[in-house]
Amino acid sequence: MKNNRREWVIGPELAGERLDRALARLAPDWSRTWLQRQIREGGVRVNGVAVALPRLPLEPGMTVALVIPEARKKELSAEAFEFPILFEDEWMLVIDKPAGVVVHPAAGNHSGTVVNALLGRYPELGELAEETGDRPGIVHRLDKDTSGCLMVAKTPQAMFRLTAALAAREVHKTYLALVRGEVRKNTEKLVSLIGRHPVQRQKMAVVSRNGKEAVTLYRKIDVMTSGREKGTLLEVDILTGRTHQIRVHLASIGHPVLGDGTYGGKSEAFPAGRQMLHAWRIDFPHPASGERVCCRAPVPEDMREWLRGMEAGADYE
Repeated sequence: MKNNRREWVIGPELAGERLDRALARLAPDWSRTWLQRQIREGGVRVNGVAVALPRLPLEPGMTVALVIPEARKKELSAEAFEFPILFEDEWMLVIDKPAGVVVHPAAGNHSGTVVNALLGRYPELGELAEETGDRPGIVHRLDKDTSGCLMVAKTPQAMFRLTAALAAREVHKTYLALVRGEVRKNTEKLVSLIGRHPVQRQKMAVVSRNGKEAVTLYRKIDVMTSGREKGTLLEVDILTGRTHQIRVHLASIGHPVLGDGTYGGKSEAFPAGRQMLHAWRIDFPHPASGERVCCRAPVPEDMREWLRGMEAGADYE
């Protein structure tokens, strides 16, 4: 296995700094988590000696060497790529993920995922598997039955910078959601903790403790009627990225996403083969230039059927 080696001499500005924090400053293209793993696995030498202590304090004049191993490709199969590309350059791309497709391999889904398709088109993404395991290039996820914009990194630098932008809430994601019932408020900000359901562990729920803060903002766009039932089209912005966040938050106010059987969205008046949730727009700082990039994913046909019955639906065609 080939290795790349990078070496630095510690100056006064890093005196007393922890080894992992100093490396994060010296090698900003790598995540701190990855650097800590290299330290623990003997990939970092201080004055020629392998150390396994990320918290080791450094002194001026010390030599720190980082050995970057050649990426070990995981056993991920490459498959045909057929997803629409909304944006692409040498750093990254944004795809329009179809509903029904899982983002990365997991138990029960070892093929047919976005990752498998990406490897079929960009085999070099397999090199990112050293850091990401079975998720090379994936910086955020969409549920299997949610369609729309999905960012993918092509390089370790892009992976790190896009992940940092997400953490800093510099990525703006807007979804379209068709929900049960007529939403009364024109806009509302939902803030709560979201964690595992205390009884049904496969579900998420709004909880009072042992959860993570979730912030969702919705805007009412239009109302539709079918028989005696009503439904509402919402634009939804999320300021955090918790598992099932939109589905859980909207269900918590009595308006589950149509078609979402997990959270109460099934309706005979509005039959849907999947949850009516679409990642319509994403706006983010480019990982190289920092300039804002905005992508929109066309509304899929199964959602358009309902939008055609709304006056405001034409705005999303």
